[in-house]
Parts: sequence; structure tokens; C-alpha cells
Amino acid sequence: MPNNELPSAADLSAGIADTAFAFRGYNITNLGRTDELLLQKAYRPILLEELGRYGEVCGEVLGRPVDLIERVEQKIPSTMENYTESLALIVAVEIAQLRLLTQHHGVEFHRSKLALGYSLGELVALGCCGMFAPEELLRVPLALADDCADLARNVSMGVLFSRGPVIDEIDVYRLCIEITSSGQGTIGISSILSPNTYLLLGQGDTVQQFKSHMHELLPHRAHLRINAHRWPPVHTPIVRQKHIPDRTAVMLESVPGGITPPYPSVLSLVTGKHDYDDHTARQLLRQWSDHPQRLWDCVYETLACGVETVVHVGPEPNVIPATYRRLSENVQEQTSGSSLGSIGMRAAAGLARRPWLSAMLPSRAALLRAPQIRHVILEDWLLENLPE
Repeated sequence: MPNNELPSAADLSAGIADTAFAFRGYNITNLGRTDELLLQKAYRPILLEELGRYGEVCGEVLGRPVDLIERVEQKIPSTMENYTESLALIVAVEIAQLRLLTQHHGVEFHRSKLALGYSLGELVALGCCGMFAPEELLRVPLALADDCADLARNVSMGVLFSRGPVIDEIDVYRLCIEITSSGQGTIGISSILSPNTYLLLGQGDTVQQFKSHMHELLPHRAHLRINAHRWPPVHTPIVRQKHIPDRTAVMLESVPGGITPPYPSVLSLVTGKHDYDDHTARQLLRQWSDHPQRLWDCVYETLACGVETVVHVGPEPNVIPATYRRLSENVQEQTSGSSLGSIGMRAAAGLARRPWLSAMLPSRAALLRAPQIRHVILEDWLLENLPE
């Protein structure tokens, strides 16, 4: 991670107006260092309170007791069988971490520049930014989680990437439509991580079919790696098979809030922009369920609007930090060389390897800021800065 030295609380607070908070979503590992935080005398009461609160919310939705504290202390891993509990755990930990940052270190999240969240993290961001009560908004994905997990039984993930050229989103979308229309299962884009990196989720052997046929439309330097794990197919058309977008919309109708713009502003990963205002939240959240996560667009927006520090919230954050890291490394390699006249062999090789980045830099000069962004993994920071 570029610029990953741990700043002091005073430094974080002084730079809060140029700070973005990034909330992670569900992954195959969701505990991170929460058990370590729970062992700290100063931190334990807040963690117990939030784990207890969201355990109760989850239990009310599921109709049975849920003990998130035991899950942390026993280090119970995430599976599709406990997917709903995993969602509640992530939310509890993210909210607890923000409270610890404010109450023990005086760093006020509400003074920051903006927030964004990957998948579930976007819902947490909206709750923390005051648009909805987080425990009320969480009830929506919790109520639909079992159906999402059920859909995961025959779903595979493919990581589509290119070593150099841009992979056109329209071409990826077109091939997904062609494969889906054969009637053997649905495949769709789940996330756009960069102009040459996509996450695909598909039923049956549709991801393998995509791999077999992709060079008919995509660059020959494109590759597809099939992930071994099972994933709930949120952010793809697959969830429409259980009417999840419409059910989401109906449930959101009775969730209080959503008519006051979030503060700080929250980026929508449906659009990649600051599109949450006094009337758009429910429509965006309906689309959130079956539209791809436009993480690349949101990362660019943070660079373009002057963010200098990104605080990564949640247990073992992964996707958002990794996206910034890859971009920073690519920019550093692309621009290594003191001038255009003395660019050097390494920089020239970078230009050849990354034509997607070379083409973007003239019009998207903000990408050059990526190596200067400071990143803070909040759970690490909290453990390195224990209260006296």
C-alpha cells in the first residue's frame, strides 16, 4: 500500500477535511483483527455493545438467537451457511471501529470529505452518514441474505483481467448476454475494478463458457481466472431470479429516512458519483442489488476531488485497498523517468505494458495522484494507538 505509514491521531484529525472513509463488504474472511480489538480493555465495551446490538437485529430477522460476540471469540469462519450472520458481523465491527476512532482518539468521521463502501459497505456508509438508521437499513439485506446464499450454490466467480490493453465494458457485457441467452444459466459483471479488470459471477459453467469464447470479442492479452469459492451473486442479474431488486424496493419503502442528503457525501458504486441526495436513495439502493459495482469510477472520483488520506474501515479490508495499490504501482511504473526526454528503459516498458493507463493519463491526470494518497487500515491503526 503506498504511503501506509501510520499517522498520529493529531495528524488524522488535522487532515480530516481531505480524508475519505472506505467501508469494506463481504468476503470469505470477515473477522480480521476483531478478536484482538476485543481483548483491549479500553475498546472492549464499545465492541461488545455493537456486536450485541447487531446480533439482536440479525436474530430478529432470522427468528433465532445470534451471538456475534461468541463468533468473534471462537473465530468462527464465514460460510454460506452463516452468510446472514457474517453481514451483521461486518456492520457491527465497522460501526464499532468508527466509534473507537472518535471516542478514544478524537478523530471525527463526520468532518471528513466523503465516504464510499464496497457492496455491503455502501449501506454502512449511508447509515454512518445519517441518511438512514444503520440498524434499520441493515434489515433489508439480512432479510434477503438466505435467498442470495441459496443462489450461490451453483455460482462461480471469474476474475477477468488484461496485462495491457483496455477491456471494453460493452464487449464484456455483450458476451455475458450471448452466453445467458443460450439458456444454460445467467452470467453478469459484478464489479469493475479498473478498465482492464472485472469480476464476473455466473451460474453453472457460464464462467467457463466465457473463458472459452472471450477472445472472439476481447483482446488476446485478456485472461480469466476462476475463483474456487462460492459467492452470493449480488450486483448481478442473477438476483432477479428471486425478485430481490423488487423485494428490496418494497422493503425500503417502510425504512425511515432517505430524504436528507448524507453528510459527508457518499459515493454510489452504482453510478460512481455523488448521486445520493434528497430523493434518489431508494432508487439507487434498488439498483445496488443487481447493478455492477463501479469501484474504478469511485476511486478516480476520490483522486479528482482532492482526497489525501483514505481510512479503510472494517475487518481485514481487501478489495478497495488492493484497487488503490494496483493503480499506484501502475502509475509509478508508467511515470518512472525524470522527463519525457530521459524516460528510460523501465518507463518505456511500462508504457508498452499498460496502454490502458497511457491512454487515460492525458484526460484523467488525477490518476497521477494515486501514489501520493496515504492509506490507513483502521483496525491496524487502532491496535497501534491503544489509549493510555
